[in-house]
Amino acid sequence: MGLTIVEKIIKNHIVEGEMVRGTEIGLRIDQTLTQDATGTMAYLQLEAMEIDRVKTELSVAYIDHNTLQSGFENADDHRYIQTVARKHGLRFSRPGNGICHQVHLERFGKPGKTLIGSDSHTPTAGGIGMLGMGAGGLDVAVAMGGGAYYITMPRVIKVNLVGKLSDYVGAKDVILEVLRLLSVKGGVGAVIEYSGEGVKTLSVPQRATITNMGAELGATSSIFPSDAETEKFLRAQGRAEDYIPLEADPDAVYDKEYTVDLSALRPLAACPHSPDNIKSVESLAGAKIDQVCIGSCTNSSLSDMLTVAKMLKGKTVHPDVSLSISPGSKQVYTMLAECGALADLIAAGARILECACGPCIGMGFSPKSKGVSLRTFNRNFLARSGTADASVYLVSPETAAASAIAGVFCDPTTLGTAPKIDMPERFSINDNLIELPASEEDAKALTVERGPNIKPIPKGEAPKENLECELILKVGDNITTDHIMPAGAKILPYRSNVPKLSEFCFTVCDKDFPERAKAKGGGVILGGQNYGQGSSREHAALVPLYLGVKAVVAKSFARIHQANLINFGIVPMTLKCEADYDKIAEGEKIYIEGFAEAIRSKDEAVLVTERGEKIPLVLTLSERQREILLAGGTLNYTKAKSSAK
Repeated sequence: MGLTIVEKIIKNHIVEGEMVRGTEIGLRIDQTLTQDATGTMAYLQLEAMEIDRVKTELSVAYIDHNTLQSGFENADDHRYIQTVARKHGLRFSRPGNGICHQVHLERFGKPGKTLIGSDSHTPTAGGIGMLGMGAGGLDVAVAMGGGAYYITMPRVIKVNLVGKLSDYVGAKDVILEVLRLLSVKGGVGAVIEYSGEGVKTLSVPQRATITNMGAELGATSSIFPSDAETEKFLRAQGRAEDYIPLEADPDAVYDKEYTVDLSALRPLAACPHSPDNIKSVESLAGAKIDQVCIGSCTNSSLSDMLTVAKMLKGKTVHPDVSLSISPGSKQVYTMLAECGALADLIAAGARILECACGPCIGMGFSPKSKGVSLRTFNRNFLARSGTADASVYLVSPETAAASAIAGVFCDPTTLGTAPKIDMPERFSINDNLIELPASEEDAKALTVERGPNIKPIPKGEAPKENLECELILKVGDNITTDHIMPAGAKILPYRSNVPKLSEFCFTVCDKDFPERAKAKGGGVILGGQNYGQGSSREHAALVPLYLGVKAVVAKSFARIHQANLINFGIVPMTLKCEADYDKIAEGEKIYIEGFAEAIRSKDEAVLVTERGEKIPLVLTLSERQREILLAGGTLNYTKAKSSAK
């Protein structure tokens, strides 16, 4: 039986376990990346494990999230990360160099290699035939130290692409169609593998748009073959030597298959407040809009920007619309300037932002009250934009540009023939904003700089034999990490200060939660389906740990968040019968007898409410995860293992 692309990469990197669906495997990681919203904590953890030098082939620390510096906190974090990188052997991508996923695709991604990053959109690298996976910062720190990265051996879902995209239909419309087919839960426990004749018609940046937003499917990763288009892209980046061909065997077996006819697609939009709430742009045409944002790690490539510039050339953004454009990297920004496209964007009335995540994470450019914002981003969760009552739609750059001019939703396919974009055979290459680390010898004399906002990491504790506490919060389905630990310009500066950050925990759902959790001394949280979807931010586990949360019970969990809970000693348990969700009330006392013993050796436990309801719970844990929870988290577990050695 032949192998899929995913299976081929896993086979070459597996160091523990067997390639059996649903079982835990450990993978050797070739490359890692971090960004500054998660990086400070990841490097504090690296230091806590007393790792002097990273052991991966390549590790890069990017500054792209917290670039709005209205106080000292973000600047202090950046200097801390910069000095850690110099001392411990990482490359450092300075502020202004670009968004981590765009820069990594351009300068470092390699077909057939493994990459984990402390950002959920790390699967962007799948556009170049790399197995990229989002992970918590602690998992990234372990990998930097030479440890394996553990995942459940994924199912592989094949998406067969046929035909060719029509004028004004973009790669964003492809992934929105896949989200319509599969939903935000459809990729959980799986890797999405793209194949078919239609693949050959898509450039690497287009493929990367699709794999980037595959994170919204809940997928472990998404990946394309490495083929002639991949070689062309790498050659244009001056990296032809990094190319290897990689495709699935003809007799590879998939767990599920879908077909998407590219030629039949029309512009789509994800409507508020979920990436899988899909409607056609045609059905929304004429509805008034207030804001358009073009950029993010999903749609900020040179080809995206040139397309928008061509559509805006000689026109003016509608007076009722505010348009922002964020180039994905310094390379993209430079080339826009060199060819004159940047002047066309400015002349049309676009507001050019820096090469960073910016509005995508609520870091500036929030919509007006009850505003309608069209964004080429990957998430439209409630309040993520920074405006709680805004309506955010996710669209392609083509739809965004057409609508910015019209002042209303505009189906770009009504505009006739799309302008032709001429891509260069060679990109402008200048890596002067990527700092190399100090030599191992010179690093010994270097000092890591820490600002006063950087606080120690909360440590987990071993579980008590019996758990007796209160259900301090009950939430519904599809709770995101933005609900648990919001982002935005007000909150992100405190990512390295967990005590301060705790003041914002779950306030999107319940403004009184932080104070209640402190007053009750912690407790248990109850959630619905797909609990913890979205970002890889481990703060969504770290902060509840600080507030005393001992366990989370849910109908189901998102992959990365479940791993983060375990990493910090919070026990994730699922309801054996989902209907039991209605039998537990927020605020009532609950009791689990033999809690520690269940973690130690059982697959089930029983939660008893103060009204006498007995609720069966399921513990889906590997032996390694049980040991981690019993130790009170991965840091304690790793230290104990090191001491034993």
